[in-house]
Amino acid sequence: MSEENKDILEDELAVKEARALEKLKELKETVSEDDTVPVGTLTLRKILGGDFLSADLVRRNIWAFILVMLFTVVYVAFRYQCQQDMILIDKKESQLKDAKYKALSSSSTLTERCRESQVLRVLRQVGDSLLHVSDQPPYIINIPESGFFSGSEEE
Repeated sequence: MSEENKDILEDELAVKEARALEKLKELKETVSEDDTVPVGTLTLRKILGGDFLSADLVRRNIWAFILVMLFTVVYVAFRYQCQQDMILIDKKESQLKDAKYKALSSSSTLTERCRESQVLRVLRQVGDSLLHVSDQPPYIINIPESGFFSGSEEE
């Protein structure tokens, strides 16, 4: 090859390199990290790997993410509080049942001690009491309808 051909080839190569460098500079200027990566198909691998989350997607939906997190925290807090209240209710119901049984037992004991036969037995054991069982039947007192207790004053 002649010197002329070499010079022409070198010039053409230099021109092609210059064009390639210009195109590369233009591409670098237009491309940034904020550009979304086109997602062809959404696969399980891409979802689990987090490939579908881009900076632009997160920036656009940050308030939705915050709202979902807030609802999650509120849900967990309410559930915890509800469980604590249910435990307290069960404890109070158990205490109420115990109190009812004690009241029933006390009422039964009091009823037993207040029976006439029990009172008479205690009076016989003490012996120095002035109380005794009456030998006469009770008197029935008849009150006429009109009179002092009837409510009408007829004078």
